[in-house]
Amino acid sequence: MRVSVVIPVRDDARHLEVCLRSLARQTVLPDEVVVVDNGSSDDSVAVALAAGARVLHQPVVGIAAAASTGYDGALGDLVGRCDADSVLPRTWVAELSRTFDEHPEAVAVSTGARFYDAPVGLQRILSLGYVGAYHVLVGAGLAHWPLFGSTMMMRRSAWEAVRDEVHRRDVGLHDDMDLAVHLGDLVLGQPGRIVWRRDVVTAISARPFARGGRKWLRSTRAVRSFAVHGRDGVPFVRWWRRDPFSLRAGLAGGGPGGARRVRSGPRAR
Repeated sequence: MRVSVVIPVRDDARHLEVCLRSLARQTVLPDEVVVVDNGSSDDSVAVALAAGARVLHQPVVGIAAAASTGYDGALGDLVGRCDADSVLPRTWVAELSRTFDEHPEAVAVSTGARFYDAPVGLQRILSLGYVGAYHVLVGAGLAHWPLFGSTMMMRRSAWEAVRDEVHRRDVGLHDDMDLAVHLGDLVLGQPGRIVWRRDVVTAISARPFARGGRKWLRSTRAVRSFAVHGRDGVPFVRWWRRDPFSLRAGLAGGGPGGARRVRSGPRAR
């Protein structure tokens, strides 16, 4: 299967260069890298072009708008996504692609992560306390594993099924959580799921922890990422929709499986 990797970027040329270098060193190279410029005023576009990436432009500022533009424009059967400050392990493309071969029922996969620029003594604590807790707590709300936008991959067919439902221009929520809600709706009660590859670890930046008020903002966005979907975002409702046989299969495979196709509530476009 052909693999595209989408990277949204806004004024982050230095980190983007390192990210693109990690993609160039993959044991299995992606068929294309799509960098979505979200109104950068620095050298982000020049860095992307120099690395051989295809550059798309999205003037509407916001990760959701930029990422969605990349997903729309990607040509691969599998569409990966990472952030400009992600540093991908050399087997990232190979391992995530293999996940879909081994789990034909999977619609998407995300991985573990560690913070490369956090103090050495805090890296493991932050990885467990933030990344691990995110998957467990948000997964409990979704009734299936969530997606982690810094390091994930999905089937293009899955994106095409939800592209008109995601909240592309709502900057008040987390785009990866919103996408997980909709992709989960494809598989809740069905033989499909979102997979969490904890054995694949991507290095990401701890910059969000250094910004005042960011923890409160992220928590607020997390709540809104559920609330904006109305009853379809209510954890109890999502668990009630779960097929117990699908749940048992998901646990046997290492984690939650996923949910019956439902339409979410009103959405901002």
